[in-house]
Amino acid sequence: MFDDFLVRAAFASVGVALAAAPLGCFVVWRRMAYFGDATAHAAILGVALALAFGLPVFWGALAVSLIMAMIVATLSGRSFATDTLLGVMAHSALAIGLLAASFLSGVRIDLMAYLFGDVLAVSRTDLAVIWGGGGLIVALLIWRWQALLTSTMNPDLARAAGIDPKREQLVLTLTLALIVAIAIKVVGVLLISALLLIPAAAARPFARTPEFMAGLAAVIGAVSALGGLSASFVMDTPTGPTIVSVAACFFVISVSLGGFLRRTANREK
Repeated sequence: MFDDFLVRAAFASVGVALAAAPLGCFVVWRRMAYFGDATAHAAILGVALALAFGLPVFWGALAVSLIMAMIVATLSGRSFATDTLLGVMAHSALAIGLLAASFLSGVRIDLMAYLFGDVLAVSRTDLAVIWGGGGLIVALLIWRWQALLTSTMNPDLARAAGIDPKREQLVLTLTLALIVAIAIKVVGVLLISALLLIPAAAARPFARTPEFMAGLAAVIGAVSALGGLSASFVMDTPTGPTIVSVAACFFVISVSLGGFLRRTANREK
């Protein structure tokens, strides 16, 4: 079954979407969009270093994403406004990564594939890494769900319940770095944050509980992945941007429908 490149691409896209969407809910709730960007942009430096030393791209991207995430988490709120620090770190890491890639000699590197994804080139090994990493992320979220949710909604209540908000922040930091590393093949470093944020934002107008929002976001992400892959095949467009575009369409429909339902409910009152 996995000999067909389209089947591998479909499984890879869905695997990333199912892991990214629930994690994206916490990114939305905590307003960590810039944090995701900084972590994702740093991955291109990890790609360049991995290729330079002959290491698997996944491990290079994961290592540098982890380092960037830890640096940003440590420095946030100390001397600069958080959004300023994240903007500086994100764009600096991307620029340094692209610069490092330009110095690689004797190594063939397709920057477009790493910036915007190349899911059609996913191998069986990549598929195993994606589903293994995605499964680890989902398992971690399920295990730490209540603690993560409590520390997100009310840090003071979390401390009173014996939960360390900084520890839960570290858990999110690690999972963000991991999702960046496994999503490079699917949507690339420039669009990873979109796959985190858009399904979660599209699910928000219809969410009555945090768990329902996470589940609905996962469904929207998976449908967007399959729809984008199909549309890309039919229209001969780049797969990563097409997946994100389909997710954006879901967001527009969600916001419009949510607003209509609210207006209808208000009139009935």
